[in-house]
Amino acid sequence: MNVRTNTAQVVAGRARHSALAGCALLLSLAGTASAGPAEQAKRIYERLAGEPPSPAVMMQLANAVCGANTCAPGSPSLSPGDPKLVAAAVIATTPATAPTFYNVTLKNWVIPWTNRDQTVFAPLNDYAATVIGMVRDDVPFNTALSADLVYTVNAAGLPAPSNASNAHYATAETNGVDLSTALRTATQSATYGTPSAATAGLITTYGAQSAFFINGTNRAMFRVTMINHFCNDMQTLMDTTRPTDRIRQDVARSPGGDSRVFLNNCVGCHSGMDPMAQAFAYYNFNGTAGAVTNTGTMEYTAGQVQPKYFINSTNFVYGFVTPDDSWSNRWRQGVNASMGWDPNLPGSGNGAKSLGTELESSGAFAQCQVQKVFQAVCFRTPTAADQATVTQLTNSFKNGGYKLKQAFQQTAAACPGQ
Repeated sequence: MNVRTNTAQVVAGRARHSALAGCALLLSLAGTASAGPAEQAKRIYERLAGEPPSPAVMMQLANAVCGANTCAPGSPSLSPGDPKLVAAAVIATTPATAPTFYNVTLKNWVIPWTNRDQTVFAPLNDYAATVIGMVRDDVPFNTALSADLVYTVNAAGLPAPSNASNAHYATAETNGVDLSTALRTATQSATYGTPSAATAGLITTYGAQSAFFINGTNRAMFRVTMINHFCNDMQTLMDTTRPTDRIRQDVARSPGGDSRVFLNNCVGCHSGMDPMAQAFAYYNFNGTAGAVTNTGTMEYTAGQVQPKYFINSTNFVYGFVTPDDSWSNRWRQGVNASMGWDPNLPGSGNGAKSLGTELESSGAFAQCQVQKVFQAVCFRTPTAADQATVTQLTNSFKNGGYKLKQAFQQTAAACPGQ
């Protein structure tokens, strides 16, 4: 994995010598046992940028938390969430002062979402680049599953982005391109030729389609969307009270000759998943599976259901036969009604874009993004004692325009250490 050195972090030249003495004092204060404001700011930077601040950046951090004067020895620590700590976090998420927040922290955070092995050891792709770009540019993240959006890399020597290859992004990573400045916004419809109405944000990126629309029955895309954006796998979303009329033919009704297995287990997932995964009926990735990444071409067959929706039809011939890409959210009732579905949406529709809107408009979607940010920044899963903080951060995320960068900043300020 390429980790580029930021030239702004290299202290050189006589013009900087005069700042070193003052910065040395700040760093010595930051290294004491009691976590004063300077130490808290340093920790925030290290958690967000993934590396220690340079002396010059440390000076900016100290100014943010202590004002123009240096932090006096023994200065009391700032309370979690203090606006001064948020100001330090802003420095730690600004491309000029913390490019590694984008090149390392965010990239390592999102890459596992984009492959079946959930590993960080996979090449950069358009899914990850789009998340990084949305964070940098404060693009509302409640459009992440529906927008006609993709981020490309503006750098010399790269293959053009393509619906048949990930080379554009993999080469950018190999070449050490600075993602904090090189990412550019584009549309999937113009970049890949996908009809705009068929684009669905991260769901219809090459990275997602190559991982979750290849082979199988397209249920993988729904499951991984639940994992990535609802922080729940299917086992925790099971509801055996939902109607079974849209469970496909490939699901045996008496696995191993025992219908109780279907009624007590299979129904719990498929009664909710199959009616929503029907939104992906026209999508396929025609390619070859690799160890971590896959090669091939994205397909969208408007009006024609992909053959994968009819495989193993003899498992239960009276099961549901998919006629189109219409979907219905059966989880608006039952135990999963607690997901906070938007009452202003109909709960049904056609295609991946409208399903993406349904999912990204829920309360569970917003809470999940904040929960993942909390775990990444605070280095722990939120506990019961953290729930009030997570709720406050989630409300701020929603009311502030679904800006993930702001969520990182406020979360870092919420757990700065004492």
